Order: sequence, then C-alpha cells, then structure tokens
Amino acid sequence: METVALTLTDTQRALWWGAIIGGLVVVLVVAALLTVLVRAVSTIDRRVVAIRDHLRQAAENTADTALIEKTAVEVDAVLAEGLEHHLFLGRVLAKVRS
Repeated sequence: METVALTLTDTQRALWWGAIIGGLVVVLVVAALLTVLVRAVSTIDRRVVAIRDHLRQAAENTADTALIEKTAVEVDAVLAEGLEHHLFLGRVLAKVRS
C-alpha cells in the first residue's frame, strides 16, 4: 500500500486558515451573544420577582379597603357630634356673656 502525501497550494492553505479563523471568530461571537443573553434573562428574572413581590404587597395593602366606607361613616358621626358640641357651646357662651 502506497501512501500519498497531499500537498496544498498556497491558495488552498490560505483558504483553510481563513476558514479556521472564520470559524473561531463565529464561535467567539456566539459565546459572547449567549453570555449577553444569559445576563439579560437573569436581570429580567430578578426584576420579575421584584415586581411580583411589589404586587403582592399592594394586594395586602388594599385587602382592607372594605373598611374605608365604615370609617367614612364613623368620621361623619364624629363630625356631627363635634358640630352639636360647637352649637351647644355657642348657645351657652352667648347666654353667659349677656
């Protein structure tokens, strides 16, 4: 069996090196883009968790909104009582001054 030595011309050798270097550049670019993508996904994930927590807190903060109407009624009652005291004291003081 005879082995045949393959020799490349200068042009073929230059093309092979160009292909190897081009492939290496493509691999490096893909690795860089994947790194950027992983970081972006990580940032998005952290922010989604923060937004979820804020929304849960907002839900907890507004869970007792049913008490707002009752509080308004009670405040009106307190104001009415205060008005009665004001009117009473106005009549009493007017009699005392005369």
